[in-house]
Amino acid sequence: MPATEHQSSFLRRISIRRNQVISMDGNHEQELEDLELFQKHVADWFAGLLSPSEELISSEPLMSISWLRKLVDVFLCCEAEFNTVLIMGRDPSQICKPPLDRLIPELMERAVKALDICNAVSSGIDSVRQCKRFAEIAVSALKQNPIGDGQVKRARKALSSMLTAMTIDDKENHCKSAERTWSFGRRGNTAGANKERAVGNFRSLSMIVAKNWSASKQILAMCSNLVAPRGGEPTGLASPVYILSSVMVFVMWALVAAVPCQERSGLATHFQIPRHLAWAHSIIALQERIAEEWKKKKEKCSAGLLEELQKMEKLGQSLIEFADGFQFPGETEKMDEVRAQVAELAEICRRIEEGLMPLQMQIREVFHRIVRSRTEILELVDNAGKVSQPIV
Repeated sequence: MPATEHQSSFLRRISIRRNQVISMDGNHEQELEDLELFQKHVADWFAGLLSPSEELISSEPLMSISWLRKLVDVFLCCEAEFNTVLIMGRDPSQICKPPLDRLIPELMERAVKALDICNAVSSGIDSVRQCKRFAEIAVSALKQNPIGDGQVKRARKALSSMLTAMTIDDKENHCKSAERTWSFGRRGNTAGANKERAVGNFRSLSMIVAKNWSASKQILAMCSNLVAPRGGEPTGLASPVYILSSVMVFVMWALVAAVPCQERSGLATHFQIPRHLAWAHSIIALQERIAEEWKKKKEKCSAGLLEELQKMEKLGQSLIEFADGFQFPGETEKMDEVRAQVAELAEICRRIEEGLMPLQMQIREVFHRIVRSRTEILELVDNAGKVSQPIV
């Protein structure tokens, strides 16, 4: 991915420059240049997601599996560069100075909520996989030649199960099937959780999922205190903290909108990024397009906005209508149309089969990357606190 090349170049450049720093004034100038480069990369990567090259538009529409994989890649690159700007060659005492003494803890709490969402999305991907299995049964039945009453009834039953799985109430679906919660040291065994937190080892706990857990409320909580820097802060480290926080919220919001997750009411109105920020123009445009698609859905969007799921739903409804009116041997013209729809449904199943596992692995990488980065930043804060303590 081109973003990776930019990231490697960025990391090398900062490493060399920071090793050349002699004075705090020089460090401040370099800090400004690093921030400008970071903002440029964020703007470029999201611009690529908004306007893919012409040869990719047909295969990578907005909210498709392949597009989501690129979105996750962009987040991983943004997160890596942020850590470089914040940590590499940094005087630890800066982390404890205003406004970072407030912004860093808020970012750390936001990261914990992102971990919850990563687990919820991973569980939602399993739901997509289940829908694909029903679709494959229907495809297998309707590919028979000639198609008889038995094959049509089998396909209709599978398609009905597929549509039911897509439209089932989010809370009921996840409480029954997932049977786990996504909690990191805030509920349950407090002593054990504190131990895990100390070693930076965050794991989802095997417990019954809380019935009031809400992906929508989780996103809303991530937006809490998310305010663009004012005054002199944009030229300091407050700006990259805000940028990463905004990117994190947007990516988690998009994933929740795409993949079946528990309780997502009001998702389209949760957060706003100021329009005057140059690096955010593409993010804002993407947010508006996704929110508009969300509003178009007449029902609860239980299945989400994933491109493959929406096409699967449309084809499933059409094929059920065919099955309800089927009489052997079937009209030739109608059968040609059905065969084309079955071929399209088979292609969607193939794309899901190829793309879901890599996407799920990327979500896991995001989870572990956030855990690792959070641990590094907390260690930096801890070291800064020790340095600032007076020697007795």
